[in-house]
Amino acid sequence: MGLFGINWYRYAAPQAFYPLAGKMIPWFAAIAVTLGISGLYISLCIAPTDFQQGEVYRIIFVHVPAAWMSMFIYLVMAGWAGIGLALNARLSFMMAQALAPTGAMFTLLALVTGSLWGRPTWGTWWVWDARLTSELILLFLYIGFMALQSAIEDPRRADRAGAVLALVGVVNVPIIYFSVEWWNTLHQGASIGLTRAPAMAAPMLWGVLLMALAFWAYTIVVALMRVRCVIAERAREAHWLNEMREST
Repeated sequence: MGLFGINWYRYAAPQAFYPLAGKMIPWFAAIAVTLGISGLYISLCIAPTDFQQGEVYRIIFVHVPAAWMSMFIYLVMAGWAGIGLALNARLSFMMAQALAPTGAMFTLLALVTGSLWGRPTWGTWWVWDARLTSELILLFLYIGFMALQSAIEDPRRADRAGAVLALVGVVNVPIIYFSVEWWNTLHQGASIGLTRAPAMAAPMLWGVLLMALAFWAYTIVVALMRVRCVIAERAREAHWLNEMREST
C-alpha cells in the first residue's frame, strides 16, 4: 500500500486510471477557475501600472505563465515518454500524447502574446533572437511529436517513435531558459528567479504566479480529459482487432 493507504500502482493500468481521471477532473477544474479568476483580478485591478511600459505590460500576466508552461509541459511530456520507454508502460505513453496539444497551445500563446508585447516595446512584431527562435523551435517539436504519432498507424510504434523525438527535443528547453544569459538578445532577463528576490512589485508577482497555477490546473484537466479519450479509443481499436482475429 502506498500514500494514504492507496495502492497507486494499480492505477498504472489504463482501465483502472480511466475512472480515477474522471473523478479528478471536476476538482482540478474548480481549482483552475478559482485561481484564474483570482489571478485576473489581481493582474487587471490590483497590480499597479508599470512606470516604463504603462498598461501594455499587463500582457505579461498571460505571456510569462504561458512561456513557463510551454517549457514545463514539454519536460513533463518527455518524462512520461521516457518512463514509457523504460518500463513499457502504456499509460505513460498515453499521458505524453495527451499533454502535447496543450503544450503546443501554450507555446503558440507565448509567441503571439510576445509579439503583441514586442510591437510597442521593441518597435517590431518579431526578431530572430535566441529566445524567440528557440521558443519557435519548441512549437515545431510539439507539432512534430503529434504529427509523427498520427502518421504511424500502429499505436505501439507511434508511442515509441514519439517518445524518442520528445526526449531528443528536451535539449531545447535549457536553451530557451538560458538564452538571455548566453547570448545578447532583445528579450529582457527573468524578473523572477530562484536565487534572487523578484524584480517586480508584490501584486505583479502574485498575479503572475496565480495565473501560472491556473494554467497548470487547466493543463491537468485537459490532459485527463484527453487521456480518457485516448484510453477509450485504443480500447475500441483493440476490441475491433480481437473481433477481426476471431472471425478469421
